Amino acid sequence: MTRRLALRPAGLTIADLRAVLGGGVALDLPAEARGALRASADVIAQAARGDTPVYGVNTGFGKLANTHIRAPELAALQQNLIRSHCVGVGAPLAPRVVRLVLALKAASLARGHSGVRETVVDALIAAHNAGLVPCIPAQGSVGASGDLAPLAHMTAALMGEGEFVDDAGGRVPAAASLARAGIVPLALGPKEGLALITGTQVSTALALDALLRFEHLFCAAIVSGALTVDAVRGSDVPFDERIHAVRGHPGQIDAARAYRMLLGGSAIRRSHLDGDDRVQDPYSIRCQPQVMGACLDQARYVAQVLLREANAVTDNPLVFAGGADAALLSGGNFHAEPVALAADALAVAIAEIGAIAERRIAMLIDTTVSRLPPFLTADAGLNSGFMIAHVTAAALASENKSLAHPASVDSLPTSANQEDHVSMATFAARRLGPMIDNTAHIVGIELLVAAQGIEFLRPLRTSAPLEQVHGLLRELCPSIDTDRLLAPEIARATELGRSGRLTAIASSAGGLDVFPE
Repeated sequence: MTRRLALRPAGLTIADLRAVLGGGVALDLPAEARGALRASADVIAQAARGDTPVYGVNTGFGKLANTHIRAPELAALQQNLIRSHCVGVGAPLAPRVVRLVLALKAASLARGHSGVRETVVDALIAAHNAGLVPCIPAQGSVGASGDLAPLAHMTAALMGEGEFVDDAGGRVPAAASLARAGIVPLALGPKEGLALITGTQVSTALALDALLRFEHLFCAAIVSGALTVDAVRGSDVPFDERIHAVRGHPGQIDAARAYRMLLGGSAIRRSHLDGDDRVQDPYSIRCQPQVMGACLDQARYVAQVLLREANAVTDNPLVFAGGADAALLSGGNFHAEPVALAADALAVAIAEIGAIAERRIAMLIDTTVSRLPPFLTADAGLNSGFMIAHVTAAALASENKSLAHPASVDSLPTSANQEDHVSMATFAARRLGPMIDNTAHIVGIELLVAAQGIEFLRPLRTSAPLEQVHGLLRELCPSIDTDRLLAPEIARATELGRSGRLTAIASSAGGLDVFPE
C-alpha cells in the first residue's frame, strides 16, 4: 500500500526519510503550502517587472551578478542556467537517493521562501510519484553554492532536456519519459532555475542514505562483538551498568545495556566464572561500550543535523512575503558546511566500528590470546582457516582510515573567486557509502569467525539471542571443517548484517534503539 506523505513546513521526520528512501511513498502538497508559494511567487513576479537589480531574477549569476538581464530574456536566463550547469561526471546516483533528492527539494521549495510557482513543486512531486528517476551524475559539486551541477541535471530532466534512469539502469531521454508519465515538461519562470539548483539536497540525501544504512551496520557490529565476547570466553563485568552510569554518556549506557542483554544467560560465561586466571580482557573486548557508545552518540548528533537540513530552506536569495514588509534577502544558506561536518563525523564513527571489529577478528585467530585453535581450524597447517579472511578485514579497515580524512577541511575557490570558500559536502557524504560497505564486510567476517569460535566450545551454549544469531548464520554459511572458498560466505554473512535481521535481535533482545523517534 502506498503511503501518502504531506510536505508540511519543517515536518519531515527520520521515519519519513527512511520511507522515501525505501520507496512506496507518494508526496502531497497541502493546501496551506500553496498559499505560501503563491505569496512568494508574487514577490518575484513583481521584482521581474521592475528595473531594480535582483540577484538571480534579472541579473547574471556568480561573478556575473552585476550583469543586468532585460525582461524579454528572463526565461532564457533560467534555461541557460540549467543547461550551463549540467556538467556532472561519474556514475548516476542510486535511484533511492534520487527519490530523496526530489522529496527534499520539493519540501524546501514548499516552505514558500524561494519565489517559485506551485507548478515547480508540482513537477517535482509528479516525477517522484510517477517513479521517474532523473539521471544525476555523482561527481561535480563542491557543496556551495549548493549542489549546483547535480541539481541542474535533475532540473534538466524535469524540463525534458536531460535523462531519466530506467528500471534496468539504462538512460532514457527525458522528453519521452515525461510523455509516457503524462507530465508536461517544466517551463521555468524568473528565479525558478536558480531556486531549483541552489540548495544542499543532494549532499543531504547522500548523507541521510548513509546514516540510515548505518543503523543496520551498528546493530550488526554490536551483535558480532557480543558473539566474540563469548567465543573468547570474555568477562561480562565490563558491561555492568554501574560502570557506565558514573561516566554518563548516553550512547555508552545504551551500548553496555545491549551487550548485557545479548549475553545474559550464557552457559559459556557461567563455565568460566571460577578458575579463570585472566584479570582483564583486551580493549577490543572490554571497551566495546565506550567505543561503540561514542560512535552511537556521534551518529545521533549527525541525525539531528541532517534532519534539520532536510527540513531547511537553502535557496538564495530568500523571499519573505509579507505585504509592505516583503523582502528579498541574499545570504548563504546554500553553504553545506553543516552537512560536511556531520558527514565527516559519521565517517569517523564508521571507520572506528570497522577498526575495533578488525582487532577482534585478529584476536580470535591468535591462539595465544583466544585460547582457541590457530586460525580457528582444527588441523592448522594443512588448513589455513581464517588467516586470510583477517587480511581482507585489515585491508578494508585501512582503506576506511584513508577515506575518513575530513573532506570539510578542504576548499578550492570557484566562480573566479566569488565563491571563495566551499564545503566539499557532496564528496563528504558520497564517500560514506563505500565506507559502510567496507565496515559491513568486516563485521560479516567477524560473524563467521566468532561463530566458528563458539563451535569449538561446544557442547556449551551461548545466550538465547546469540544462539539465534548463530543459527541464522549457519543457515547461510555451514561450519568450516576444512578450507574452502570463503568469499561467497563472507558475502552472505555481510548480507545478513545488512538485512535488518540482526537489527531486530539487537532491538528486541538487546533493547537497542539507534535513532529513537
